[in-house]
Amino acid sequence: MKYIDITFPTPLENLACDEALLNMCESGYDHELLRFWESPEYFVVLGYSGRIAAEVHTQYCKHNNVPILRRYSGGGTVVQGPGCVNFSLILDIERSSHLHTITETNLFVMNRHKEALAPLIRSNIEIQGFSDLAIGSRKFSGNAQRRRQHWVLFHGTILLDFDISLVQRILPVPAKQPPYRKNRTHLGFLTNVNVSRAKLKEAIGNAWDATDELEDCPSGEIDRLVRTRYSSAEWTLRF
Repeated sequence: MKYIDITFPTPLENLACDEALLNMCESGYDHELLRFWESPEYFVVLGYSGRIAAEVHTQYCKHNNVPILRRYSGGGTVVQGPGCVNFSLILDIERSSHLHTITETNLFVMNRHKEALAPLIRSNIEIQGFSDLAIGSRKFSGNAQRRRQHWVLFHGTILLDFDISLVQRILPVPAKQPPYRKNRTHLGFLTNVNVSRAKLKEAIGNAWDATDELEDCPSGEIDRLVRTRYSSAEWTLRF
């Protein structure tokens, strides 16, 4: 597996990069990929079918210049920014029997990350809900995926030292939630794990045997997707 640790200057580029890497693999690139990134600025990102009016305090975002964007994968609305490390996996569906369905893929990746992170976190990590990793009943990692014919993008967040109080101000408690949440506020539901970024990336990289660096990022495709999708109000406001 190849890896790339790259954060672009803007949220638009960072979202576009994941889709561009998926497109690159679907178009014939024959290596699975692992990417890490961490946004230098705060922004909101809706899932593919997220409804902005119901899932975001839009007036707060407007008054505080917090961008609201939409990603290519499913899942719920999240806040991104410093202290939230992102990983993105581009996996070949045919290389593993564990990648043939959404549920199988969730369990396959989350179990591997659970095992990889256990020595660092030194607390009981549990798979909760549909696609969460939690310490006890407090979530520190949320995940989502986008499936194509031959490849799947599986990406997620890991809260290291994120400002969870900001999530409280930007997002209402979601109407659709896993039972283990029990309608808790974001402050009562989310937690940081406070581990070294370098050790976190090393542990996940080792779990996937991601040893060779990807040298050529598909910059042209990223630019195209920023122009045609991620900067488009029609895309962001579609629901």
